[in-house]
Amino acid sequence: MIKKYTVELEGQLEFYEQYLKVVNPELTYEDIFRNNTDGILNGNLLEFKVNITDINACLFQAIKYLSAMRIKGEPIPAKILLVSLNSATIYVYNSSDYLKDIETVYVGGASKENKGFVANAFIKKLKYSENQADEFSLIQLLKENNYTKINIDENCIVGWAEKYYRENPQARKSDFIGDTTGKVKIIGEIREPNKFKDYIYAYGGKDNVRFQYLMDKLNDTIQKKNLGAFYTPEPYVDKSIELVREAIARVPQGNDYIILDRCSGTGNLEKKLTDEELSHCIVSTIEYYEYKVLLELLGSKVRYIIPPTEKEDTFNMGLVRGADALSEEYINNPVIKQYIDNPKCTVILFENPPYAETTSAEHQKAEASKSASSWKKSFAVGEMRKEVKGSALNELGNAFIWTAFKYYLRQPTDSYVVYSPVKYWKAQHLIDKKFIKGFAFNRKHFHTKIEACIMCALWSNEDINLSHIEINAFDIDNNNSLVDDGMLSVDRIYNLYSQVYYDKRVFDNDIREGVLIGLDGLEKYDGKIRNKPLYNENVVGYLIANTSGFDNPDLNSGFLIGGRYDGNGFYVRKDNYLEKLPMFCAARYITYNRKWTERARVMKSADGADRFFKDIKSGKLTQFLLKCLVFTCFEMQNHMRTFIGTDNRFYRNELCLDTTNGETLASIDLKRLCVNNKEKEMFELWELILSKAKETKNYNPNLTYGIYQIFAELNTFTQEEMTGANIPDYPELNGHLKSLKQKVKEYYNSEIVPTLFEYEFLK
Repeated sequence: MIKKYTVELEGQLEFYEQYLKVVNPELTYEDIFRNNTDGILNGNLLEFKVNITDINACLFQAIKYLSAMRIKGEPIPAKILLVSLNSATIYVYNSSDYLKDIETVYVGGASKENKGFVANAFIKKLKYSENQADEFSLIQLLKENNYTKINIDENCIVGWAEKYYRENPQARKSDFIGDTTGKVKIIGEIREPNKFKDYIYAYGGKDNVRFQYLMDKLNDTIQKKNLGAFYTPEPYVDKSIELVREAIARVPQGNDYIILDRCSGTGNLEKKLTDEELSHCIVSTIEYYEYKVLLELLGSKVRYIIPPTEKEDTFNMGLVRGADALSEEYINNPVIKQYIDNPKCTVILFENPPYAETTSAEHQKAEASKSASSWKKSFAVGEMRKEVKGSALNELGNAFIWTAFKYYLRQPTDSYVVYSPVKYWKAQHLIDKKFIKGFAFNRKHFHTKIEACIMCALWSNEDINLSHIEINAFDIDNNNSLVDDGMLSVDRIYNLYSQVYYDKRVFDNDIREGVLIGLDGLEKYDGKIRNKPLYNENVVGYLIANTSGFDNPDLNSGFLIGGRYDGNGFYVRKDNYLEKLPMFCAARYITYNRKWTERARVMKSADGADRFFKDIKSGKLTQFLLKCLVFTCFEMQNHMRTFIGTDNRFYRNELCLDTTNGETLASIDLKRLCVNNKEKEMFELWELILSKAKETKNYNPNLTYGIYQIFAELNTFTQEEMTGANIPDYPELNGHLKSLKQKVKEYYNSEIVPTLFEYEFLK
C-alpha cells in the first residue's frame, strides 16, 4: 500500500476520491495502489507529481513500473497518465509506443537514475480541473480497460506461468508452453494465446531451449511438488564437476566408464563437461518439455539419452514414457544394464536428485497432494521400504540415493556425486560409505527462497561407518562468482530428543481430560485433533521440540499451557521441567542464526545425554538451566497464556515473571540465579513492560502475563485510515517489547548456544 503520508499522497487520494465515484465506486485503494505504483485504474497506469518538472524522467519512472509488472506476469495498461497536481494537468501516453523500453530489465528503484531518457510527444494533454471537455475525456479514459501486448521472454515467462496456473489450477505445463516440434503437438498458451490473448503476443520459438534454465520454475503446481526439480546454478556446477573428475581419476586403468544422471533436467550439470566426458554420459529426465530441450542440446553428444528419440507414445501426460528412474522398467533398462553387468566398466552417478519432502508445509499445501506424492508408490520406494524405515522414506531425493547404491554401484572404484541436504547421511543414516570430498552450497540459488545448506558430496562405493566429515562452503555473490565461506563440520546424529529427553511418565492421578491448544496459545476446538488432553496439577505445560532439523521452526518448537491439538510434543512436569528447557532453547537456534550454512547442517540431537544428566546430578549445570529459564520466559515462541478453559479450570502461566498475583514457578527458581549484567538489563526491561502493560485497555488484573500474552493481547494497533499503516496504541510498550527481543537474541547466542553445542543439543 502507501508507505507515508505526503502532500503528493493527499493529492492522489483527493483525485481518486473525486473520480472513483464516476468510474467505479466499488474499487478500494488496495485495488488501485498495486505493484508499488501511484495507481492502476482499469487500463491506465497513473504517476503523480506535485509538479512535473522533468516529463522525460517522470515517464521513464512509469515505464520502469510497467517493466516490473511484465516480469511478474501483470497485464500492461495501454495508457500512461502523468498527473501534475498543482497545475491539474495530465499528460497521456500510449504504453505500446515504449514497448522496447518496457521489455528491458531495470535494476534499482523506479524513481532512481531517470535522467537522460527521451520521450516521444504525449498523445493528449488534459487540463481536467478547468476544462469540462478535458474532464469528460479523462473520465472516459479512466473507464477504458485496454492493455498493451508484450513479448514472452526468459525474463517474464515465470511470472506469466504463475499467473496462468493461479487462474487455471487444473492446467499443466503442456497447456502453458507446449511446442511445435514433438510427435504430440500441444501448442500451449504462449504460442496460441487464449486466456492471455489481450496481454501477450504469440511466442514464435519452435522449441523451448531459450527457457532451459527456467524449466523447473515453469512446472505447474502439482508437477513442482511431484518432481521436486530445482535448477543448479552454474558456479555450483563448476565445483561439482571437480568431484566428477576426481571420480574419473579413480577409474582403473583399462576400464571403460559411464556417467549416469537419471534426473538431468535440461542437462545443466553436463553442459560444462568436455566432449570426451560427455561421450561417457547416459542421461534422462522424466518431464517431457525438459526432455525435448535435453535432446536438442545434448542428444548428439552423450553416449545415450533415454529414450534416444521421440516416438508417438513418448509423451505421457506431460511425462516421458520409459524415463521414470524409480520404475522397475528403468532399473532394468537394457542399455544401462549392459554397463552395470560389465566388470570392466566403472559406474559414476552424477545427480542433483529432485527434492520433495511429504512432511513439509509446502508439500502439504500443494493442490491434489495425493498426486504430489505419487512417487511414493513407485517400484523403487516399495523395495526401499523392505530395508529402510522412518523419516528417510518421506523424501524423494532419498529414493534416488538409495537406488544408486542398491542397483548401480557395484565396485569399490564406483562413485556417486550427489546434491542433497546432509540429513540423509547425518540423521537418517541412509548410507554408510566412504566420503572422499564435498562442498556446501546455498539452497537459495537453486530457484528457491530458502537459505539453507545443500551438500554436494563425492562418495566411494566402499563401506565405512563415519561419524564426522568436513565440507567446503561456497556462496554466490551478485556477480555470480563463488564466495568461499570456509570449512564446515558435519557430525552424525545417533539419538533424537524424543528417544531420550521426552518425559513419557504416566502418573496415577493424571486425568485424561482438559483442553487442547492451538499454535497461538489459545484453546482449540476444531481442525484435525490428534492429541488427547491431560490434566494434572504437576503439569507446567506442553513442550514441542520435534524433528532433528529446523524446517518450519515456529511450527516445530513452542511451549503451550496445555497439550497441542496435533501432538508432536510432551507434557512437562514441575519436578523436572528445568532439565527439559534446553530442548526448547535449542529448537530456536535457526530463528537467531539464519546464516545459510547453519540451516539443514546443524541439527538437534540427544547424543550428549549421558554427560548432561551426569552434570545435572553434580550441580554443574544449575546456572545454565536457570539461564535457559530466563530465555524461556522472555522468548516470544513461548506461547503459554493464562486463561479459564472450557473445562472451567484456571490455567496459569508459571513460566513467566508476573508476580502480581503471587510468585510463579519461574520467579521462585530464578532466585537461585547468579545475575549478570545482561540478565539485570532484561529483568529491568521486563518491569517496564509489565508496568506499561497494566496501563493498557485490555489488561486483566486477574491474569498472569508472559511476554507473548502481552504482545498478543495488550500491545494493540490501530490502522491509519489514510495510509493503511498500523500505528501502535501504546508506543512505549511496543518499543520495550522490540528492545527486549533484541536483547534476548544477544543473550541467547552468548549465554545459551555454546553450552547447547557442548552437550550436543545442537550438533
